[in-house]
Formats: sequence, structure tokens, C-alpha cells
Amino acid sequence: MYILPAIDIKDGKAVRLFKGDYSTAEQVASSPYDAANSFAEAGAKWMHMVDLDGAKDAKLVNADLIADVARQSGLLVEVGGGIRDMNAVDYYLSRGINRVILGSAAVKNQQLVIDAVKQFGDKIVVGIDAKDGMVRAEGWLDNSEINYIELAKRMEDVGVQTIVFTDIDQDGTLTGPNLAQLSELVNSVSCNIIASGGVAVLKDIINLADLNVYGAICGKSIYSGTLDLKQAIEISKNAQV
Repeated sequence: MYILPAIDIKDGKAVRLFKGDYSTAEQVASSPYDAANSFAEAGAKWMHMVDLDGAKDAKLVNADLIADVARQSGLLVEVGGGIRDMNAVDYYLSRGINRVILGSAAVKNQQLVIDAVKQFGDKIVVGIDAKDGMVRAEGWLDNSEINYIELAKRMEDVGVQTIVFTDIDQDGTLTGPNLAQLSELVNSVSCNIIASGGVAVLKDIINLADLNVYGAICGKSIYSGTLDLKQAIEISKNAQV
């Protein structure tokens, strides 16, 4: 299992949100560059980055900064937020980003997912963000009528190999991931599942490894000090899938 420390970008700053609420944005590092460097020093292989402004505005906003932070970090990087067309996908992949995450597009423009997977294969990840099991879009501001398992199966059918699943009610809460929903997802599709939201302590990493998820995204827990990134990475190495 891979540990993916996270940097969420809003107004050019590294921030964290509570349950996806933009009004709760709190700066968590002196700069995105410093955060990325600390991840690399702890032994991380992957980093998860999100353009929060892009997610809300449905376009690339902090893309230049994200690409530069990724390049300077030397880490493998996946990026989400505001990626709504092939130009945006190509922008990131042509600048050394390893995977791009399509979130709202998976709900509202499945053809984009199909086209992107056809052209870029496993570099395309789908982000499924759910509240009470129902998918949200547009920076978690829009409701949908699609259950997260149903959407995951649709994505599997069009060739998506990796899914980032976020339970919005757990995100930024440090109350532990939604193991029940994650277990159901892992057992419903063959895709690699990356768990996002709620990770607080090493026990959460162990629990996720026991579910056979591909990866775990950790943000607030690292910044607040409840999770030692280096220890989490060591534990995860014994549970590679």
C-alpha cells in the first residue's frame, strides 16, 4: 500500500478543509514547496495534490504552481481539481505529472473519461467523492443521484484502473476512514482503490492495509502531528498490493 501525503492548494497556499467546506480553509504549511520537501524527506514515493480553486471554478487555477512544486519535489505526483477537458489533462501530463484525477467529469462528462483513458491509459484516475453514499461534484458543492458503487462500476467498465474514494463526512475530521464503504468498494470493482478522508493515526493505516486498498491519502493528520509520515510509510511497505 502506498501512502500519499496531500497538498491542497487554495489562493496559492497549502491549506486543509473540514468536511470540504471552503470557509474552513486553514493554512497548514509555510509553502507548498516546504510541504512537498518534507514529504520527500520522510520517504514518500507519491504525493497527492488538489487545486481547490480549480475544483470550485471548474478550470485550472493553480496549475502552474502545482506543476512547479511537483517538479521540484522529485516525487511521483497525482493531481485533481478543475480538470474538465483534454487540454487540462494534457497540460499536467505534458509537465511531468504522473496521474491526473477526473472527479466532476466522471459524473457530468463520461465521454471525457473514455477519451482520456483511451489516450493516456493508467495515467487517468477517477475521483469519487461521496456523502451518505451519494456522489458529489464541483468541489463537493453539487449533489448527484448516483451511488458511489454504481459510479465505480461505470468507471471500471470504461477502463479506469484507479479510483480515489473520499467520504466527505470523514474528510479533515481525523475520525478515521469509512472502512465499511471502502470495503464494499474494494469488493465491488477490480480497480486500485485509494482511500481519502479521515486518516488520523497509525491504526488507520493498518486498518486500510487490511482492506487491501492500493493507497491512503493523508493530509490533516500529517500537518497536525497525529500521524508520523515516516512511520506510516514503513508500515505501508509491508502491505504493498
